[in-house]
Amino acid sequence: MTESRDPLDSLIETLKEPVRLRPDLTRRVMAAIADDPAMATEHKPVRWWRREWTIRVTPVRLLATAAGLAGLVVTGQFLFRPAVKPASSVAGSEASNRLTQFVLVAPEAAAVTLVGDFNDWNVGATPLVRSVGDGVWSVTVPLAPGRYRYAFVVNGTVWRGDPEAPGLEDDFGQPNSVVTIGGA
Repeated sequence: MTESRDPLDSLIETLKEPVRLRPDLTRRVMAAIADDPAMATEHKPVRWWRREWTIRVTPVRLLATAAGLAGLVVTGQFLFRPAVKPASSVAGSEASNRLTQFVLVAPEAAAVTLVGDFNDWNVGATPLVRSVGDGVWSVTVPLAPGRYRYAFVVNGTVWRGDPEAPGLEDDFGQPNSVVTIGGA
């Protein structure tokens, strides 16, 4: 009994054979490159810089580009705006500011920051300091008399209200707390 050979096996054997290139292949390729006028410029790395470009713009692409640029401007305004003192602290003198301590017990946290009306909700403006070994985070902030909304941001992403202060929810569904600083 003869064993029939699978056609796929013969194809595999054919593909395993070494490829034989003509000895003049390299010479012919290099000659073709040398004869190409596009390759003849002296400054090849900057060739693309001097070439003419054609840009086709459809109304949809133009609208999408404008929307993207507007989004970048709005995002830049939100992320990179300078810290602004609230009107109440600008109106009052620095001497009328009261030192206010904010404390959060969060033993699982690697970092905690304080955000609020007084620092323009800037996550990097007011970091809390951890007491050694007990998981209590605190910071003292000078505040002028007035009412302030604030929250703690744990590990840069989790917003928490102050468990020791009256709470409320902001327009974005984030937990906030309120502190009122009295006058003289």
